[in-house]
Amino acid sequence: MDDRIRITEHAPGQERVLTPHALELLLSLHDFAEARRRELRRLRRTRRAALADGATPTFLPETRHIRDDATWQVAPPAPGLEDRRVEITGPIERKMTINALNSGARVWLADCEDSCSPTWENVIKSQVNLQDAIAGTIAYTSPDGREYRVTAERTPTIVVRPRGWHLDERRILVDGEPMSASLVDFGLHMVHNADALIAAGRGPYLYLPKIESHLEARLWNDVFRATQDMLLIPRGTIRATVLIETISAAFEMEEILYELREHSSGLNAGRWDYLFSIIRAFRFRGDDFVLPDRAALTMTAPFMRAYTEQLVRACHRRGAHAIGGMSAFVPSAKDPAATEVALAQVAQDKRREAGDGFDGSWVAHPGLVAVAQAEFDAVLGEQPHQLARTRDDVVPDGAALIDLTTTPGDITEAGVRLNVEVAIRYMEAWLRGQGAVAIHSLMEDAATAEISRSQVWQWIHVEARTVEGRTVSRDWVKRLVREIAEATPRTEGDRLDEAVALFTEVALRPTYPAFFTLAGTERYLSPLTQPQAIAA
Repeated sequence: MDDRIRITEHAPGQERVLTPHALELLLSLHDFAEARRRELRRLRRTRRAALADGATPTFLPETRHIRDDATWQVAPPAPGLEDRRVEITGPIERKMTINALNSGARVWLADCEDSCSPTWENVIKSQVNLQDAIAGTIAYTSPDGREYRVTAERTPTIVVRPRGWHLDERRILVDGEPMSASLVDFGLHMVHNADALIAAGRGPYLYLPKIESHLEARLWNDVFRATQDMLLIPRGTIRATVLIETISAAFEMEEILYELREHSSGLNAGRWDYLFSIIRAFRFRGDDFVLPDRAALTMTAPFMRAYTEQLVRACHRRGAHAIGGMSAFVPSAKDPAATEVALAQVAQDKRREAGDGFDGSWVAHPGLVAVAQAEFDAVLGEQPHQLARTRDDVVPDGAALIDLTTTPGDITEAGVRLNVEVAIRYMEAWLRGQGAVAIHSLMEDAATAEISRSQVWQWIHVEARTVEGRTVSRDWVKRLVREIAEATPRTEGDRLDEAVALFTEVALRPTYPAFFTLAGTERYLSPLTQPQAIAA
């Protein structure tokens, strides 16, 4: 192994994943991209600071020529990505992988990001399970002896979501500094699975999260070109769908498609992270930028309608798929009445997306696949997509994207309490290595926990008042934290105390951390002996 690269932890399966060839590729990717990644992270911080200081996001004048040029298109749909009407998401945990492959969905998003707690064991295990899934050898026997096998005649096309540009992989050091977590997840997938996917008539397909500008998409495109050259794969074989889940990216959708056009397979309306980004960007702005309870934030809110309709227009104008957002509901056999109501809500949500022109949408549970597919079947019929529906009736409107004043709903005492509870319970599970957690019949992940803790931070900062008349103060929230912690059953090996400390750090202190996952990783999952060299 090159002495420039050092692995600081060990997990089962590591020798199979971190092979000499794999480490050689990771080192090459680091040398190719790290300087630009650092600069792009600096630009992120500058833009975020400007928004926090009162700047208004706008469509970029310097890229107007890209938006005005009606002639360019992205690459045509890649094999296995022509029809994406239902996509199921989840961590690359062994049983969940098998369930996803048997689900009947057209696409499986194999997630290394928001639904995966980035313990070193999970990072390695995800890559092992992904290799086995692609090889067709994955199987699992539960502790109670139940066997899980892939039995579906047609399994979903696999699309991998690596971690975002802002995250470091602190267990792999190059010249003493952490590697990009994005490049680790991407590089390991490429070196182990690209040839097998291509041989099976598919390809190495990706979802790209947390992108904040077209320049970040440009770096990904350059990484794709370089990697394909290194692995002797034809350029354009890699395809990527970008999650539009930050407010700045919403103003650069066509530019992002343009930068990735030889590798693009569309955009996704990443609704939960998008809401998190809105709160984070405008957290200092006062009443006009304060949103109601998380439960009241539906896709029918005018600013969310503007976001989704402009996304469909941008995609279809350029020949790219538009994929709808996550239905996070988890069906429960214990409460059939509540499940029936929730399924009706999921159907209504997917009916709206299909009617708006989306080509497919996300679900978090196999039990939702049939419900979502029925709504898209009703609109698509035998057609694989709606690319011909260009939504010329939609006019790009920057003001509509950031007009939160018409959002219906209230801040309630119950909503504040629920945010605190969900954030603490999720963080406790995340610290134990669980990245997708069912809480109150919803599948929570890092994005939904970010909304919960960010709303609490903002409500405290602006001294928001609940509909009952109580001011959301730091002291009151501290009391809620104590009450929730005391009411939570303790189990051997739980990390509740650390979760409370983490929530306090990211929701109750005067300064606002950009991501709770950064603080959680640095303090609890993979601390370094020396401070991190660069900020998020």
